[in-house]
Amino acid sequence: MNEKLMFELKRKLPTVSLVTYVALFFIFLIGPIFIVVAISFTATPYVVFPPEGFSLQWYERFFDYPPFVNGLIVSIELALATAVVGVIMGVPAALAVTRGRLPYSDSIMVFLLSPLSMPLIVVGFALMFYLSALGFGVSFLSLLIAHTVISVPYIIRTVAGVYRGISPEFEESAAALGANRLQIFWHITLPMIKPGIFAGMLFAMLISIDNLPISFFFGSVETNTLPVVMLSYLENQFDPSVAAASTIQLLVALVGLFVVERIYGLDAMAPAS
Repeated sequence: MNEKLMFELKRKLPTVSLVTYVALFFIFLIGPIFIVVAISFTATPYVVFPPEGFSLQWYERFFDYPPFVNGLIVSIELALATAVVGVIMGVPAALAVTRGRLPYSDSIMVFLLSPLSMPLIVVGFALMFYLSALGFGVSFLSLLIAHTVISVPYIIRTVAGVYRGISPEFEESAAALGANRLQIFWHITLPMIKPGIFAGMLFAMLISIDNLPISFFFGSVETNTLPVVMLSYLENQFDPSVAAASTIQLLVALVGLFVVERIYGLDAMAPAS
């Protein structure tokens, strides 16, 4: 009996270990988010968990505090602009490097993806001096350029990943039938790389909305994003309104995912095998 029990335990041990690891991993990821959301509904004027009472006063505080609202608007506008500019720049680069027969294409790809491997605080510090020398200063344009720099690699990576999985025979067949390069791109290439474009845009928007290190260097009264406003608020006050702001920021990201799912479908963003 003992031997049979030990055999069953050994047989199920890998499965139990995997399930336990996955459960702890998701608790580690989702636990802090759950705590922040719960604190945003507390009735106390200080941060405490578990929350005491239930109140929406901190959400009212969010919408009554102009810097929070302005920061949210700037963040959304910046995320949308970053995604659009990133696609305009990233898609041609991905196509050229992936199948453009360029010399040292692998080295060029590594260079284009290099912002992913650099600390954002270093990128922001360098861009601040560089854009100031160019005369852009602290402005929405500087914010857009900086956010595009760190977002384009995500678009390049996703588009290149999808494009590598597409057989060149489709484009070659269209060319053999008399289609020019623009027609080939619009009718053949673009429909097939849409999953990569949508995925890259989604990553770019999420990275932009949540970014603090880059935005911190280019913030002003008119161009402060929500994460920068939240950091400034915490320097002087520590109440649950910041938790409400974090929850609203999370809600914006979830709404973006929902819109993409309804319009395009998240399942379609994965290339077919």
